[in-house]
Amino acid sequence: MRIDILTLFPEMFVGPFSQSLLFKAQQRGQVQIEVHSLRDFGFGKRRTVDARPYGGGRGMLLMAEPLYRAVQKLRRKGTLTVYLSPKGERLSQRTARELSGQPHLILVCGHYEGVDERWLATVDREISIGDYVLTGGEIPAMVLTDAVLRWVPGVVKENASLWNDSWVENLLEAPQYTRPSVWRGRKVPEVLLCGDHRAIADWRRVHSRQVTLARRPELLEAYRATRK
Repeated sequence: MRIDILTLFPEMFVGPFSQSLLFKAQQRGQVQIEVHSLRDFGFGKRRTVDARPYGGGRGMLLMAEPLYRAVQKLRRKGTLTVYLSPKGERLSQRTARELSGQPHLILVCGHYEGVDERWLATVDREISIGDYVLTGGEIPAMVLTDAVLRWVPGVVKENASLWNDSWVENLLEAPQYTRPSVWRGRKVPEVLLCGDHRAIADWRRVHSRQVTLARRPELLEAYRATRK
């Protein structure tokens, strides 16, 4: 899988993609991540990519033409273009899993007050990572990349473990414990020490629902609807 990222600040991506699982996946050739400066497609000596909005108002907008030229240069057969925006559909585990099946993603990081609305007609999907506003689309692009690439086979060593994560079935993950079995007077539940895998699976299933009911009860309704 290949992901190309268009941004005004390429240096922001150096740290997150040169560490941990994503770095190892790139080294193994399982995924390819390339970051491109939008200013390479700007106008004039100053490589201008923004302008004031028609009708007045504060701030600047990214112009349509630099965005269009950049995406067209990177596009190939099977490309899906995603614009990171507070107005987009909310990112979910299901969306991340779905996007992981795409051979090529172009992620466009918004900035300033947004983009020329006409350019959005050329975008395949508009995605938000939550109901809040950040200074730009760089951090959302990092989040989306991480969430998507976890589902690419081989990136996470034990790929089957992904299906036990929170949100997969609209449930939160059950509590987890490690050594020692007693820590400051608090014991690990006996069932997790018994070696009976079926009993452990049942315990985790029950407690996953209990955690979801206590912390995100609305998800439990979605889970029940999915099961039906």
